Amino acid sequence: MAITEADKMRQFAVVRRLEAAGFRAWPATRTAFDGTWAVRLTRSFPAKRLNSINPLDPSDTTDIPERLARARKTFAEAGRTVIVRQSPLAPRELVDHLDAEGWQRFGESLVMTADMATIDLEGSHERIPIRDSNRYIEASLAVHGRPTSMRSGLAEILGAIRPPCGMFVCESGEGRPIAVALAIQDNDLCGLLDVAVAPDHQRRGIGLDLVRTALRFSMHKGAKTGWVQVEADNEAGLALYGRLGFKEAYRYVYRAPPGERP
Repeated sequence: MAITEADKMRQFAVVRRLEAAGFRAWPATRTAFDGTWAVRLTRSFPAKRLNSINPLDPSDTTDIPERLARARKTFAEAGRTVIVRQSPLAPRELVDHLDAEGWQRFGESLVMTADMATIDLEGSHERIPIRDSNRYIEASLAVHGRPTSMRSGLAEILGAIRPPCGMFVCESGEGRPIAVALAIQDNDLCGLLDVAVAPDHQRRGIGLDLVRTALRFSMHKGAKTGWVQVEADNEAGLALYGRLGFKEAYRYVYRAPPGERP
């Protein structure tokens, strides 16, 4: 069946809403706009989502080479490699230009959504979100295996989140953090971020339990749709969210100049 213009507009509306929710849920230190390109930079944290060009309008096609050159300079001044986060909102002309210039593709990810009313949340442990952001930060660094040098950057990101944020930590019997998750409550949307389980505790249902706990927290606060971003090669993550009823809404991929992939 052919995709109509009305279908495209509805899809773009969904993508725009989820992209905006994603920006609010994981805020960059600095966001500048070049036309409708959101240029996001965060010196204190290396996440690709926080350090990328994000085109937000398929019709914004003017001066593509010049704008990329300006962005390259801006990223270089911040000590970053310029990358483009190519979602369905990226203009075809921009994609063609990147292809012609040999920009590499990497980090393909899925944005998945689920109707909260259809998710089976029974059987998981009841947990109250913690209020101590420092405790969450230490737990997140430990579970992800990140260096302590990233502590201040993660603290800056958490402190900049404006929608209500539920911070969840699961600990072992010895009190060691073994899983973390954030539930960002944004009107009727619940975004799941920073979800991770320590390597030596994976495949035990801990991640599934913690995600269910986070979703229940947001559903009780009025969330109707859950969303999450999962890398395409994360088979365990895709299986977990698929089990809960999440389905692909759209994909995005990162692009970097030839030989400059970060």
